Amino acid sequence: MAVTKRDDLEDVRERVRARYAQAANAVTGGGIATCAETCRSEEETATGSRLYDAAEQSEIPEDAVSASLGCGNPIAVADLQPGETVLDLGSGGGIDVLLSARRVGPAGKAYGLDMTDEMVNLARDNAAKAGTTNVEFIKGHIESIPLPGESVDVIISNCVINLSGNKAAVLAESFRVLRSGGRFGVSDILAEDHLTEADRTERGRHIGCIAGALSFHEYRDGLARAGFTGISIAPTHEVVAGMHSAIVRAVKP
Repeated sequence: MAVTKRDDLEDVRERVRARYAQAANAVTGGGIATCAETCRSEEETATGSRLYDAAEQSEIPEDAVSASLGCGNPIAVADLQPGETVLDLGSGGGIDVLLSARRVGPAGKAYGLDMTDEMVNLARDNAAKAGTTNVEFIKGHIESIPLPGESVDVIISNCVINLSGNKAAVLAESFRVLRSGGRFGVSDILAEDHLTEADRTERGRHIGCIAGALSFHEYRDGLARAGFTGISIAPTHEVVAGMHSAIVRAVKP
C-alpha cells in the first residue's frame, strides 16, 4: 500500500482542505455545496444527499444535508445499537454523526473527526440546531486519530479514506481506537484490480476522490495487515469506468 511522500501528503491535504472549506462556506452563506472537482459533474450539487431517504433527511438540519458530498450512506449498513460509541472519519457537515447519534441514543456517543475548521464549525452549528447533545466534533487528521485506544465500538466514513495519502496509517489507527469486537463499516471509492496507478490518475484527481483510490485487492490486504478480520467489500455503483463506490466492512477480533 503506497504512502504519499511527506511534502506531497501536505499538498494533498491542503487541496482537500481548501475544497471542503469552500463547500462549508457555501452552505454557511445560504447555498449548498457544489461538486466542483469531486467525483461528479461541476453543475451538480449536494451529491451525497440523494443517498439518504426522506425520513433520514427530516431528522437533521437542512445545512447538514446540503453539505453532504459523500458517495454512500454508511448509516444504512452500520447496524448501530443503543449505547454504542461511533466515530465518523472525515465528518464534514455532520450528517452521518447526527444520524448516528439518534441511533445510539442518549447512552451512546457519536464523534466526528475532520481536518477542516469550516466543516467542524458547521457541524457544531448543525448539532446545536438539532439539539443533539451526545455528539462531539474534533479537528484532526484521520491518519492520527486524537482518541484513546479501544475507545469506540464502530467506525464509519463516507468516501474520505480514499483522499488520504497514507491509507495504511488510517487503517492502523482505526484498528487501534476500536474496542475488541468493534466494527469498521465505511463507504469508499475503490478501483478495479486491473487498473494501474496511471489509469486511476486519468480518472480524476485526489480532490475528486478518485486518483488516490485503492484497488479492491489493496484495500482487502490493507485491512488484513492492520489486523482486521471478517472483511467484505460490496460495490454499490460505478462512479466512472472501473471505479466504484463500495461498502467496506471488517471487524477487530
